Parts: sequence; C-alpha cells; structure tokens
Amino acid sequence: MFISAFTFARNTDKLYYPVKESISSVLSIADEVVVALGEGDPDDRTEEIINGIGDKKIKIFKRQWDPALFASSRIFAHETSFALNQCKGTWCLYLQADEVLHEDDMDAIVAACKKYEHDLAVDGMLFTYEHFWGDYEHLVETHGLIRSEIRILRNGIGAYSYQDALSFRKGNDEKLNVVKIPARIFHYGYMRPPHLMGAKRKIHNDMHHQGEGPVKEEIPLYDWGPLGGLEIFKGTHPKIMTDWIKKFNWSASLNFRKPKLYERSTHKHLRPKYRFMTWLERNFNNNQEIFGFKNYKLIKR
Repeated sequence: MFISAFTFARNTDKLYYPVKESISSVLSIADEVVVALGEGDPDDRTEEIINGIGDKKIKIFKRQWDPALFASSRIFAHETSFALNQCKGTWCLYLQADEVLHEDDMDAIVAACKKYEHDLAVDGMLFTYEHFWGDYEHLVETHGLIRSEIRILRNGIGAYSYQDALSFRKGNDEKLNVVKIPARIFHYGYMRPPHLMGAKRKIHNDMHHQGEGPVKEEIPLYDWGPLGGLEIFKGTHPKIMTDWIKKFNWSASLNFRKPKLYERSTHKHLRPKYRFMTWLERNFNNNQEIFGFKNYKLIKR
C-alpha cells in the first residue's frame, strides 16, 4: 500500500500559515508528499520553508497561478486538482496549509487505509474538524461550519477538487462514497495575529477581483468577537505545533466576555439564528446538523 499526501501553497509565510507543521505532520505515514507551489510575492519564503523540512518524500511542483481563475474562485480547486493528479498512491491524503494531523491519529488512519484498500465501494474517508478560534484554547462549532470533510480519497476514480477546494467529487459531479474514521483535522485558519487575519481577508478579496483592480480598503484589525461562549479545548495539540503555538502573542486583542443574547456580529456562530440551531443540534440531534449540506454519501461497511 502506498499513501500519497498532497497540498498547495503560496505566500504562506507572510500570511501566517503553519505550512511546515502541516506537511511535517503527515510524513510519518506518507510515502510521498506532493506540493503544488504557486509563485508568490518577491518576499515569499514558502519554498525555503518547505525545503528546510529536509525530507526526500516531498515533491515540489512549481506553478504559475492563472489570473483568470481568481475572479471565479476556482484557483484553489484548480491547484488542488493538479496536486492530486500528480499522486501515485492507492490513497491520497489532502491537507491545506493551515490543517495539521495529530500523531495520536496516525495508527487509525493507516489501519483504515489497509482495511478499505481493496473495498472499491469506498471512495474516501471523512475526518472530524477541530476549528480553533482566536486562541489555541477555544473551539468554534456552529450550524453551517464544516464538522467533517473528505481528507482521504482513492486514487484513479476520476476525483477532482470541488468548489473553492472545499471537498471532492468524481465523474459527472458525483458525490463520493465515504466512511468516517476516528481521525481529526486540526484547523488553524482562524489563528493569526489580528493584523494578519485582516491582511489575509483583503488579499483574498483582491485575488477574487483580478481584472477589476485591487479592492480599495484599509486593512482592519480582525475582531473575533466575544469568546466567552465558546467550547474550551480539553485535548492536546499535535506535538509538531509546539513551537508554532509558542509564538501566540495577541491575547490582549481578544475579548473573553460572554456574548449577549442578541449579539450583533458578522460572525455566523454569534448570530441568534445560528446559535439557536446549534443548541438544537447539540441537545436534540446528537450534534448532527439539521438540514446540513453534505458533500458526500456516508456508507456503512
């Protein structure tokens, strides 16, 4: 059995992506790691950081991002599909540059890959998400936020990245048949200093308005809103994240009060409607989304 891992990356250093930690977290189980490396800004150190990992399993494919794909929000999916198509493994394990695996889950991942290797009814495997919010002690979970998603898929089934690299489909827009396994994605996409969270938002907006010129707006300091009503993370972070987490220095910018009953916020998890739906799901629906969209077919094997 051969396991390929794959990802895409660009400007990860200046946007505070833990790309080194993400790639390193999969090296113990992957036979190769395919990286679609987009040409970044002149000060981009992504290639230097990845090469600094020093593992021969890592295969970098240098890429020029197509500006025509920016406005339609297809560039991430395009680069993800490119990386997937370079994979040689029976199974392909996908991580984005702000997603990290936990060492405690490696045995379960390998066991599942072996168990379903010859079960061709299984197209892929679901991982559960841990979304960190504001700091490394708070988790955000709300109606409408991804709770599980495909992160391993079988090679050779005609799979491709779907929407804005959200998930995967195959053939003529077919959902994949998947099994859920006891493995987690530690998602650190909301974990940046306030000025860099604001910068990331503006850069992504500019990318999606290519051809119209950059969006003219000042870069705001990001506001996570009140953290007091969020779940406290009681587990452990991946060991590979230890040094990265030590860089946390924006506690003074966070608001630890509890949200008001009718909190006005741009954040989905703070809006009354979503808070009510989340409460219903936790207390009456086994924490499963009510009318939630699923980009896969969950099967029992």
